[in-house]
Amino acid sequence: MNRRLALTLSLVVFAPVSVLLALRYGSVATDWSMLWGALHGSAADTTTTAILDLRLPRALAAFAVGGMLALAGALLQVLLRNPLADPYVLGISGGAAVAALGALLLGLGGLWVNTGAFVGALAAMFLVFGLSRAGGAWTSSRLLLTGVVLAAGFGALVSLLLALAPQAPLAGMVFWLLGDLGYSRTPGLGLFVLAAGLALAMALARPLNLLARGEMVAATLGENPVRLRLAVYFLASLLTATAVTLGGSIGFVGLVVPHLLRLVSGTDHRFLLPQSVLLGGGFLTVADTLARSAVAPLQLPVGVLTALLGVPVFLYLLARAHR
Repeated sequence: MNRRLALTLSLVVFAPVSVLLALRYGSVATDWSMLWGALHGSAADTTTTAILDLRLPRALAAFAVGGMLALAGALLQVLLRNPLADPYVLGISGGAAVAALGALLLGLGGLWVNTGAFVGALAAMFLVFGLSRAGGAWTSSRLLLTGVVLAAGFGALVSLLLALAPQAPLAGMVFWLLGDLGYSRTPGLGLFVLAAGLALAMALARPLNLLARGEMVAATLGENPVRLRLAVYFLASLLTATAVTLGGSIGFVGLVVPHLLRLVSGTDHRFLLPQSVLLGGGFLTVADTLARSAVAPLQLPVGVLTALLGVPVFLYLLARAHR
């Protein structure tokens, strides 16, 4: 069997398995028979509530956030022609963090925090886009440079907010910065955005293959590189904004997952994009399961787990690819 096809089929199996593991494990011990009973409505009320009302929405939200981050990373890496690009390199996460931490500092509720994160991410997106076009042609290098500079500015504002924060909201602010899926009770929006984003990205798969070979090649074969870059930028930004709104600042997924898949299965975006969604979603779901069960009843920030799990695998595959 073709290695690319085999990898895709493996990820199709891995994705639902990761969700089942998230339903099975947690701070309260459950076995497979209890899980089966909860799914069929024959388990005790407390077990059914724990699995269907608490674990299932969080698992689906984790899958949606991981899939969106990985998909956005795959799009940005070809847009910027840089394998180290990730969804946060353009300052979108920084804008979301400033607005969300501001809401937490003011003592506002979860809805205000999520709304602030989304508005902040969109504001950062348009700010980066506008500044990168000002005074010259809109190029990938200008976009990257503008995003990096604004990300540094947002980082300074985040540090200022943390320094000014009283003790009471400080822990929640830090936890949000490191990634927090504990308040993701309505994953429907994330799953819808993920499905719509993947459908739009798949429509751009062939043009992205041409763009990866250079703008001259894409233009020669009938594509409009400027229009294509704009479409990819806005799609990746909206995916990132939604992911940050649902899960906070969860790093590493958008950088490592698409890069690993390029090393293993190649650069054909017809396969790379859906593979990124499946692996990114499953990876974050497993990481979140470990974050809430490894040292239960305490919960770890899921962003810490994504780094601890992803770095060794990434370094191993990278070293293996260069042998």
